Amino acid sequence: MTHDFDLLIRGGTVVDGTGAPARRADVGVRDGRIAEIGDVRGSATRTLDADGHVVAPGFVDIHTHYDAQVFWDRMLTISPWHGVTSVVVGNCGFGVAPTRPAHRDTILRTLENVEGMALDALRAGLGEEWPFETFPQFLDAIERRGTAINLGALVGHTPVRLYVMGEEATEREATDDEVAAMGRIVADALAAGALGFATSKSPTHVGWAGRPVPSRAASLAEIGALADCLAEAGHGLMQATIARGFFVDELAAIQRRVRRPITWTALLSGLFGPDGHRPVLEQTAALRRDGVEVVPQVACRPLNFEFQWKAPFPFESMALFKPVSAADHEGKKRLYADAEFRRAFRERGTRGGIADRWRDTVIAECTVEPALEERNVAVVAAERGVHPVDLVLDLALATDLQARFRIAVMNNDENAVAELLAHPSVVLGLSDAGAHASQLCDAPFATYLLGHWVREKRVLTLEQAINMLTARGAALFGLRDRGRLAPGLAADITIFDPTTVGCSDLRRVRDLPAGADRLVSEAIGVRAVVVNGVVVREDGHDALDPTGPLPGHVLRGGRS
Repeated sequence: MTHDFDLLIRGGTVVDGTGAPARRADVGVRDGRIAEIGDVRGSATRTLDADGHVVAPGFVDIHTHYDAQVFWDRMLTISPWHGVTSVVVGNCGFGVAPTRPAHRDTILRTLENVEGMALDALRAGLGEEWPFETFPQFLDAIERRGTAINLGALVGHTPVRLYVMGEEATEREATDDEVAAMGRIVADALAAGALGFATSKSPTHVGWAGRPVPSRAASLAEIGALADCLAEAGHGLMQATIARGFFVDELAAIQRRVRRPITWTALLSGLFGPDGHRPVLEQTAALRRDGVEVVPQVACRPLNFEFQWKAPFPFESMALFKPVSAADHEGKKRLYADAEFRRAFRERGTRGGIADRWRDTVIAECTVEPALEERNVAVVAAERGVHPVDLVLDLALATDLQARFRIAVMNNDENAVAELLAHPSVVLGLSDAGAHASQLCDAPFATYLLGHWVREKRVLTLEQAINMLTARGAALFGLRDRGRLAPGLAADITIFDPTTVGCSDLRRVRDLPAGADRLVSEAIGVRAVVVNGVVVREDGHDALDPTGPLPGHVLRGGRS
């Protein structure tokens, strides 16, 4: 029997992603695309009852780090659990392509340090023989393997620089010939379907052996020259992670020249002091009025890092920690036991900054004293008459650096976050899905936004939130047939219950290669997730065989 539709979603409340008012309508899907919206007549191979549910475009996560995970986890968990149907990898200038065979371990060690990825998991997951070397081969390899959801990729400055300059990439500026060679790689990547070019100058981005990641050694002229490839290609954007001397003014100068969008990571509450986000928003709005598209990414969740002192990511931008980053496990322990190191660490805390954030830090896991778990570091230190630095380092040493601590780094001022989310000149980003897997889990940002900021706080309307989760990010990144519900567009659809949607507390699982652990969160109230017309999740479970054919597309140049 021939049916009019492959999938028919009946009786839901359609919120189409554009910001238009919600309306009750059916959605008919045929050949992976939306065929009809309204009072749909006809039969279907599969019908979903969406009564009492919102039918929205599939959510778009513009800031992930699934570059390596995609080669061992075709489902790209946990993003589709939370309604995400398209992700962008290659952010902050990091990635695994292009990479020469001789540099594979170097690039994995960089990801281990800067993105908190377990080295054993990376090695086991990618294997000894990678199915790619160049960026075009990387996209081809993903396409051959298949994915449950759609994936687009930025070409990253760090692997490009390492490919051209070798280990000197972390040490010096590039020559003109080296910049030209990098430009050819970026141009080839854009021609093959890269969504753009990504880079970072952030001092928090410390790579293998405590060295700065390669992109941090680049001059502004080099970054500008690689951004010129976007102008020459006529498509794509630049994503940048900011630093002193590489901020809105510098990004605006590049944008004026290349006339391609630039988005930067990330405008968070507390980043520039209690009200420091407001001047940045005002400057961004003024640039936008002048036609300069420099778009800050904002986050809807507090930035909480759960860390161990064997990988002290929150502190690695401090000069004091440079030898720590370079040391092996036993070397780190010797430094933490050293009286002079501790004195210097305590002294740094008198100057403010991350070294004085013990009131915002809790002991998350401590096997030698379980009674301390979930207790505040500053309070416990005061009870024991010791400095917080000595308390945390003593607990770290007593557990062979296995004790875990959780620090609220920033974005925990809800009034400021509400201002950021409501501003028309920002885009929602920085989930970091796939990175820092044992330290944080912000992949549930979409369900959190809908539960916390829409239903509970009423800071955003449902229509505003879905626009942020879909059309706004898709448009910025050039995903031309995603992010909206309209006839002819790709049938990426998320169906959820607005009265219950949310996410669970984090839990730790050991499901990465080599038994490495990560934090995950379950989705609540997500009825179904559809990718290119195929139901991939239903009522909290995968709806297809992860070893079989999968419906996700590689979004080359924004299109599948």
